[in-house]
Amino acid sequence: MAAENKFNVGVAVIGRGPAGMAVALGCVKAGIDVRVFERYPYARPAGNILNLWPTALHALKCMGVKTEDLGARSSPTTFRNTKGHVRATVRLADDIVEKYDGGFIGLLRPDLYNRMLSTIPEGVMMFNQTVKSLEDTGDGVRITLGDGSVIKAAVVIGADGIDSFVRAHLWGPSPRRNHDLHVIGGFTFDIADGVIPGECVLTHDAQVQGTYGPLMSQGRKGLQWWFVEAWPDSKPVESSLKDRAQMLSKRFSGPLSELVRSTAADDVVMWPIRDRVPLKKWSKGRISLAGDAAHATSPYAAYGAGMSISDGYFIAQSLYNVNLADTNAVRAALERYEGYQLEHTTQMVQSAYYVGQLFHHVPFPLNYIRNFILDWTNMLQRQVGDKNPGEITEQLQRMGDNIIK
Repeated sequence: MAAENKFNVGVAVIGRGPAGMAVALGCVKAGIDVRVFERYPYARPAGNILNLWPTALHALKCMGVKTEDLGARSSPTTFRNTKGHVRATVRLADDIVEKYDGGFIGLLRPDLYNRMLSTIPEGVMMFNQTVKSLEDTGDGVRITLGDGSVIKAAVVIGADGIDSFVRAHLWGPSPRRNHDLHVIGGFTFDIADGVIPGECVLTHDAQVQGTYGPLMSQGRKGLQWWFVEAWPDSKPVESSLKDRAQMLSKRFSGPLSELVRSTAADDVVMWPIRDRVPLKKWSKGRISLAGDAAHATSPYAAYGAGMSISDGYFIAQSLYNVNLADTNAVRAALERYEGYQLEHTTQMVQSAYYVGQLFHHVPFPLNYIRNFILDWTNMLQRQVGDKNPGEITEQLQRMGDNIIK
């Protein structure tokens, strides 16, 4: 569109994580000029193990990313107590399970990053570029970079993580919500005895969650595992991460101990669980948010990266065929994007937060009452077995069959 020539770039994305790369991929697919500004010299995946639900896989496919053999099919997924009693089964519709390789796929973050990066055209990713300031002038956004140069963009999307500079610019500072939980997780390509192919099992004792499920990386099939435990956010882990995981594995029957034992120490990571209280609005003028900048979430939903990828899909869909020189049209497009994602992601963030509190911060003796309720009612089934998959199904319906419609 000739009216856009006054801009150096149509959509400027701040941050190169899954959200930033997804916005770039979506904009390229929709024919929108886009650049991603990243302060680091390369795309740096944080963590190792990752799970993607069908919405993310659908979005990636629509944006041109090859998803075949990206990860291992995970189905069924069950929540259990330490005696093996099933408290909840994640219930996705059979046609969705069949179409999208199970309930979700288990993979490694570097593999996702590499697939997305390989699909982004040359010249879109701008590394070693720090954003110093933003100014929405009404007819565009002035971006001042660390070297003093100034770029004018029609739209700015902040995809710069939980400590987002763009979020603070729009809505002021907000504290992290520390859950006082951490995750220790790893992966191995040694298949343990007693593991049913494709099965993902989340087991809770009175204080700790122990989980294992399938994983695939570059054609190699393996298993991922992780533990979630109450842990003060400021307290360091004094022993090695693998030793800590080995100790936690003894709380559970089944293959967890064997999986931890066969994992290389360098393939074990720990990360504290933090989020931020969800915003009631993301967009202001020509600037909006995506990914953790908009909706940082606990991995209890196993959905953070998936929501981030879906953000990119809906941003591109909302901006498609919009005259980026028309401020009112841009504002309306960003409102449409929020309409697709804000309520949905808020529900997922809050659900993940409260489930984490339920399993790890209920004091004695109330934890025994909690366990009785979880074992003998369908409360957990309603929340994580039915409601969350229902949200995923609704998102797939909102997406439609193509990014451009």
